[in-house]
Amino acid sequence: MRQVKNPFGLEISNPAAASVTRGVTLTPDCLEDCVLTCYWGCNVQKLHEALQKHIYCFRIKTPQALEDALYNDYLYKQQHFIKKNDKAEKYCQLPEDAQAVDFGPVPRARYPLVALLTLADEEDREIYDIIAMVAVIHIPDESYRLSCRILYQYLLLAQGQYHDLKQLFMSANSPAPSSSDTFPGESSNDRGLLEKAGLAGDEPELQEENSKDCVVCQNGPVNWVLLPCRHTCLCDGCIKYFQQCPMCRQFVQESFPLCSKKEQDEDESTHVLQDVLPGRVF
Repeated sequence: MRQVKNPFGLEISNPAAASVTRGVTLTPDCLEDCVLTCYWGCNVQKLHEALQKHIYCFRIKTPQALEDALYNDYLYKQQHFIKKNDKAEKYCQLPEDAQAVDFGPVPRARYPLVALLTLADEEDREIYDIIAMVAVIHIPDESYRLSCRILYQYLLLAQGQYHDLKQLFMSANSPAPSSSDTFPGESSNDRGLLEKAGLAGDEPELQEENSKDCVVCQNGPVNWVLLPCRHTCLCDGCIKYFQQCPMCRQFVQESFPLCSKKEQDEDESTHVLQDVLPGRVF
């Protein structure tokens, strides 16, 4: 297994407020200058054909390359230039003259929104193994009210492969949301809609633990991802003792650390400095 650095990050800001008519707010987080291109109403079949073209025909490393692979089969395009480490929110909305209030019942012929992140500078494309990221985003409309979320994320490599970015299963520090934060039945309704669309299998199960400590020694910080189950539950000290995942008992075929020992030491020293001088950035 070879580790590569992913220069792209993308999150949905305030997903509860997103809709096809009101638009959606995205927050990119990139290590280099990038271009965020949003395609509304992208043809589902054409998108997956485009991903295959990245393998067999030409590399998709610019918005124009993706548009050529899609044969421009989308309803509307918006583009934003993203400065390095700029986390400013970007607002995306269909224009009124597009006259699209929904994208029909499932299974759909078009994704509501596809976001493409590409490196802006040619020099950066030569440095990074990952040269583009494609995010398929569901946005609720009149026909399909599943809450706004990223359905799929694909990392496109310079060598002509692409990988489906998966969620890791790990416990969180924050407690589960209270009943006042969600509407009654919202979770079960979303689950039913996901099952209808054939997407429920990728939803992570809720964890009962409320700690990021190792599940074995309860002392060291969690740092290792186990494959293929994707449980992130062991520290550096305990990883060498396990051939099966301690959470699901599945045999471990591969594993990789979330960060190196050097990065952990730097992170710990940063926390110490922030504790000594609150509000200071070093």
